[in-house]
Amino acid sequence: MRTPTNRILPMEAHPRDRPTATHLSSFKGTHTMTDIYGYPPDLAARLKGTNIFLVGMMGSGKTTVGQFLAKNLNYRFIDTDSLVEQVAQKPINEIFAESGEDAFRQLETQVLSEVASYSRMVVATGGGIVLARQNWSFLHHGLVVWLDVPVEHLCRRLQADTSRPLLKDVDLKNKLEKLLEERRSLYSQADVRVVLQGDEPPEWVSERVQTDMSKVLNPEDSAINN
Repeated sequence: MRTPTNRILPMEAHPRDRPTATHLSSFKGTHTMTDIYGYPPDLAARLKGTNIFLVGMMGSGKTTVGQFLAKNLNYRFIDTDSLVEQVAQKPINEIFAESGEDAFRQLETQVLSEVASYSRMVVATGGGIVLARQNWSFLHHGLVVWLDVPVEHLCRRLQADTSRPLLKDVDLKNKLEKLLEERRSLYSQADVRVVLQGDEPPEWVSERVQTDMSKVLNPEDSAINN
């Protein structure tokens, strides 16, 4: 599949001044962290516009949690899988079927490279985005958060999902265990690891992410609490 020659996002303006592109539909909340969770209002200020990249296995809740997180921080939310589909003008299933995984990964990197040049973004990434070394050069433009969910809960969430090309015609549990084993060391390079049981509501997970990010921004807070 040929990579589109048109840029995904407008590049003429400074990232902080650029208008929201069609492909970057805003998920901008009207409530602050203090309104929803009582967080100190300076967390967003201490982030200084730094992007937040959510990584983790498919089914770990990156998109849902990311939307809550974006609302709380008054950031924009985007999903790299959705952007890839918009650029390719076809579902990911079709990209895999017609052009293969390599073509999908190339588009994924192209999307990530342009998203990383923006600021004040919560970005839900595809489960395999950590596989390409080049992608880490873009992920390191922001704060990387790993949502670590047990395979058993991933199975429950994904058992009826037919939209995942890597999970077609396979033993679901075995496939997820194999993918996690291949990616675990890469996920572990994240700045923040949020270990979950899998049954927590996304609002709570968003709260936990914010708490753990605050500790990374102020390591002394973690030392005091331990």
